[in-house]
Amino acid sequence: MKKVGIIGCGAIGTLIATAVEKRIVPCDELVLYDCNIEKAKALKKSLNFPATLVESLEEMIKRKPAIIVEAASQQAAKDYLPRILAAKVEVIVMSVGALLDMDVESSKVHIPSGAIGGLDAIFSASLAGIEEVVLTSRKNPKALELVTREEKLVYEGVAEDAARRFPREMNVAAILALTVKPAKVRVMIIADPKVTRNTHEIKVRWKHGDMLLKFSNDPHPQNRKTSALAAWSAIGLLKRILENQS
Repeated sequence: MKKVGIIGCGAIGTLIATAVEKRIVPCDELVLYDCNIEKAKALKKSLNFPATLVESLEEMIKRKPAIIVEAASQQAAKDYLPRILAAKVEVIVMSVGALLDMDVESSKVHIPSGAIGGLDAIFSASLAGIEEVVLTSRKNPKALELVTREEKLVYEGVAEDAARRFPREMNVAAILALTVKPAKVRVMIIADPKVTRNTHEIKVRWKHGDMLLKFSNDPHPQNRKTSALAAWSAIGLLKRILENQS
């Protein structure tokens, strides 16, 4: 019996669980955990699929999941990741910014591409030598918990700092930082009341050329801080891992 553990039963955790229920992901049972037990109960109640509630990470590990998906927060990732790896369980980390502060090197840690793509090409370029990477993210002010009637530059700096200041909104910055490390990614975050989609434009100048990638994604309907594609990238990754385990 193949089990998937989900830590965090909010918008992203719910979308992943629903994909499992629809058989998009090959799985026999879900193991759900949230520090807010009511969220976990609500998710279990909404599913027409075998799901077990647990009250701790240790209890989840005892259920022997094939893989655990962290969909909670950077702090949760920092708290739980060492214990998950100590138990030799595969893990997908959604709160990628946590990895910037951790010394983690393990083939059992998997990072989804989030709200962007083209990471294979960017990584390949980084091996030859990257001269510059610039990420410009444009979001509706509501997604940044701001009120402004005009376009406003909210942040300009390096990706690591952007991911720490905006832990739920800027996982894209963390993913890029880890992809091109040790090169630095310059980030600009713009609040724009005219836009309805989260837009990320990536400019890369490397030893043998240039890249320009642009992604414009609808926000997740239950969480405007993240793009729907971020959750679907985790679902795609989860599907591939479980199929490879078969």
